[in-house]
Parts: sequence; structure tokens; C-alpha cells
Amino acid sequence: MLKQGLQQKLQQGLSPLQIQTIKLLELPTLELEQRIKKELEENPVLDEAPSSEETEDGEPKNVSLSDYSPDDSTPSYRLYINNQGKDLKPQYNTFSVKESFHQNLEMQLGYSDLRGDDRAIASFIIGSIDDDGYLRRDIDSLTDDIAFRLNIETTPDHVERILKVIQEFEPVGVGARDLRECLLLQLRAKEQTPLRKRAEEILENYFEEFSRKHYDKIMAKTGMSKDELKDAIDEIVHLNPRPGGQIDDSYVEQAQQIVPDFILDNKDGELILTMPKFSVPELRVNKRYADLLMNSATSSGKHGKEAVSFVKQKLDSAKWFVEAIKQRQNTLQNTMKAILDFQHDFFLDGDETKLKPMVLKNIAEKTGLDISTVSRVVNCKYIQTNFGVYPLKYFFSEGMKTESGDEVSTREIKKVLSESIEAEDKKKPLTDEELVTVLSQKGYKVARRTVAKYREQLNIPIARMRKEI
Repeated sequence: MLKQGLQQKLQQGLSPLQIQTIKLLELPTLELEQRIKKELEENPVLDEAPSSEETEDGEPKNVSLSDYSPDDSTPSYRLYINNQGKDLKPQYNTFSVKESFHQNLEMQLGYSDLRGDDRAIASFIIGSIDDDGYLRRDIDSLTDDIAFRLNIETTPDHVERILKVIQEFEPVGVGARDLRECLLLQLRAKEQTPLRKRAEEILENYFEEFSRKHYDKIMAKTGMSKDELKDAIDEIVHLNPRPGGQIDDSYVEQAQQIVPDFILDNKDGELILTMPKFSVPELRVNKRYADLLMNSATSSGKHGKEAVSFVKQKLDSAKWFVEAIKQRQNTLQNTMKAILDFQHDFFLDGDETKLKPMVLKNIAEKTGLDISTVSRVVNCKYIQTNFGVYPLKYFFSEGMKTESGDEVSTREIKKVLSESIEAEDKKKPLTDEELVTVLSQKGYKVARRTVAKYREQLNIPIARMRKEI
């Protein structure tokens, strides 16, 4: 009861305008456009203002509430927004981002022969596949959940058979229960050659030895020569261990698009930040409903009061929505300017080593915003620069000091670590202890556990797993 009371008190502390602004802050540009279109459809008081050429008989482009309700102190500017240039439908610079993996699988399910309960079961299995393309749950658990959630009685064998159908979808390897099955699915989908049969034999019968790089044992048990084993391993390592992590070129038309929320130009060393125009129409109070408000205000009776209440509610909603959009734009711009100021050297040429350690608190202090607000601003927002398109989250990282006392971004250290591993002798790969020494020689003093953590974050395996024949 105490917890419930506290939650209610907290919610009461936020005004409708604050709630509206918080919701709009998180939306990227394309979703914001959809949200505005939805608001126009659902709120009859909101209307798109015609251009000056379309205005007839001197009718005003916006209608002030004060014309109809003397007691309403809402200023007219809060009911009117002009957030566009002359081009009502500007062309965007759009960029492809990772396709919706599960949407892709559902589309392929639509082309399959599965019908009825089998299709429902297949869709449930697809929903259980993770973003890497693996089905991490066991078949028995899936069978129980299908009975409980879909009310479909089935058997583990039947679920397994439907899973086999999904495993024929693209990208090849999807729906595997583990890495071994994922790689085998990909090998078996290729044209069979002696080389691929040797690779399949290794995965089928000697996966543990392969994982531990016990190559001598594999050669002893299979009779393969060193060259045959090397070619087979080369075939395996070029398979995709994360089928959900990349999208085949045949699905480019399904790729989701992003519109940069900010555009940065470098003109002779001067950084110029702009927010691209998007099709937010000029909004005004719908005159028909404003007239209704005026007429209802002078009428008496129950129905007149109800009409006033309804239209007043819609007018308030319109006011809050328009003001929330303005606040969103101002907050985004102020936050991006603070990031630009903090990471000025990086934005000049895109040199990753010039990124300074920066956390949400740094930007919150520069802008005077709450940390949670900054977090909402940077979520799913992008900036277009001369050297690429970046999510705003890219510019945030922790920091540490070098031996010379300079503070550097952890991203810089990760880059140096990655380059050091890339340059190592693959026949004698560097251990984490040896990498500590290499980094120390380059001026970065880090502990072995820190090296291990960064290596794992970079998805780089331990030294033994990087060894080549």
C-alpha cells in the first residue's frame, strides 16, 4: 500500500505537458512524424494551417482561445507551431540500419506450407529465437509454453519437426540450439565437396577438440594431413556464428531506415550544427470546433456544458502537444550542442582517439538537464557528419589515465588493444598478461582483468582460441 501511494504521488507531480514532453523526447525523427500524424487524426481540434496563398477572406491562420473563452488565459502562440520551411515534404538523407530479424523470419513463414496450429507454433518458436539467431530454449519447455499460452496440445517431436522447417529459412543457420548445430546447418546447405565433408566430420565428431584447438588429436583420429586439416578449419571459421547478426543482401529492400536528427558540417574548421526540417505541419485550432466552444459557452443546459468540457479537453491536449514538440526540439538542440562542445576535437576530423571520456552526468551538468532526460535524448538519435553517421550513444564512454597523467577514453584503449591483437603472431598469440605489457609500452597502464574485460567486449577470444596452424 505504501509503495502504491508513493507512485500515485509521483505521478501527480508531473503535469500533462511534462508527460507529453518526456514521451516525445525518446522518439527519433521518423517516429515523431508518425506520432504527429496520429495526433492530427485523433484530435479534431488540431488542424493543419493552410498556406497564406490558400487563406480566403482574410481568415486568420490560427485561432486564439481568447477569442472564445474570456476566462482562458492560454496565449495563442502555444496553440500554433510553424516548424518547417517552404518545402512541405523535404527529401531526407536516409540510412539503412539493421533489419528487423524476426520480421524477416515471419515473412518467410508466410511463404511456407505451414497452416493452422503448425503456423501458430512456428510463429511462437520464431518469437523465442534470440537476436543472434539461436533458439536457446529446450524443446520440452517450448512444448509446455505452447500448450499454456497458445492452448495448443502438441509433442516435443512435433515441435522439433516444425523447428526443422524454420531452420531451412534464411539466413542459413537460424534456429540452431548451439554453435555446433549452427555451423553444421550452414555446411550442409552448401554444395558437398571432399573439403566440406572433412569440415562436417570435424564438427560432427570432434567439436570439443576443435574448440580447444587440439589439432594433433584431430589429425591422429581422422588421418587428415596438416594441410587438409588447415583447409577444413579455414572452411569452418568462414561460416557465420551469428546468423541473426547480419542480414543477407537479398533483404536490402526490407532494411529499416533512419533519418539523422542532426547534421554537422565542417566549413573551414567551423562546426555548423543543424536539425533537418521534417514534415511537421503548421498546427492551428480547428475553427469549426472553436465556434462550437463559443456557442456552447453562451448556451445553457447539460449538453452545452458537456460540449464545452469536451472541446476544452481537446484544446488543452492540442496546447500541450504543440508545446511539447517545441520543448523537445529545444532540448535536443541544447543537448547536442553540449556534446559537440565536449567532443569538439573528435568532430573536427572523426579521429576516434580524440574522443574524451564522457558520461551522461557531464552533459547533464553542461545543459542543466536531469540525467534521465539526457538519456532519453541520446536514445535512438543519430548525427550525420562528413565522416559517417553515428548514434549519439557512441560518444559516451568511461575514462582512465595514462602513465603521463592524460585522461583517455576507454574506446581509445579498446582500439589500441584491438590493433595490438590484430598485429600479433597468430602462431603465438598474445596472452592477456602479455597484452598488459604491450599496452604499458604504448603508455596505457591497465590491469590484466581490465584487458580481459575489454577483449571480451570486443568479442575477441582468448589467446588459445586465436592460435592458427
